Amino acid sequence: MARNRGRTTSLLALSAALALVAGCGNDSSSAEGGGDKHDGKPVVVVTTTWEGALAKAAGAEDVQVIVPQSVQHAPDYDPKPSDLAAVAGADFVLYAPFEPYAAKIKDAAGSTAELVEVNLDNDSDKVDAEVTKLGKLFGTEDTAAKWKTAFDSEYARLSKDLKARWPGGKSPVVISQVFTTWAAKLAGANLVGTYGPEAVTPAQLAKLGKEKPALVLDNAHMSTGSVLPDSGAKQVEIVNYPGDDLDLLPVYRNAAAALKEAMPSS
Repeated sequence: MARNRGRTTSLLALSAALALVAGCGNDSSSAEGGGDKHDGKPVVVVTTTWEGALAKAAGAEDVQVIVPQSVQHAPDYDPKPSDLAAVAGADFVLYAPFEPYAAKIKDAAGSTAELVEVNLDNDSDKVDAEVTKLGKLFGTEDTAAKWKTAFDSEYARLSKDLKARWPGGKSPVVISQVFTTWAAKLAGANLVGTYGPEAVTPAQLAKLGKEKPALVLDNAHMSTGSVLPDSGAKQVEIVNYPGDDLDLLPVYRNAAAALKEAMPSS
């Protein structure tokens, strides 16, 4: 309860701060020049670099990120007055359903931006679907289509390379944190079990251990520590969030590199 009261107080304070910002800059000339400032292109505010990378892939050029990339667990972030100011001038605000502050930020800012829920999952099919959806929303379908073509080609290359590294030509047995199963799919691995996001129980550990996995895929952003430390399985850290450059492709390249390094030798 104390944590919720703190967030409510923080948002009220941010609303007051934004009112001061709006009061200082809301003259007739700035209001009339809004369309020119945007230059016909949507201004997109996103909660994290993950939404930002999807927006950029879909063709958005003016993308502002609220949560710094250095924050490991985005839902714990406390917004600042500058975040509200960014939202107030946005055409679209992209957020994920597990991020509880996005709608509150928009309401506190009094923004007329369209609030867009994004499915954050690096599964290739879901990424394609999100980029297509956002491209239509932004009016940048051609850019989104070109990005998808490049993405699909790179994804196929990485997947083929990983499959060529299978020990003995056989798909490795893998267990994965629930939000990193996309990496198992990329490798063509035999996914036999998942865990998380809650702490792994002894019963779950016993069940997962019986599967005799060669690899354990861990979520770098919400790690539960070593999952099967005495099993001989190699634990691979998978990063879901893109960097500040809002480029999604390095997420797949980095995951592929980590998987190749951990792949059991023939």
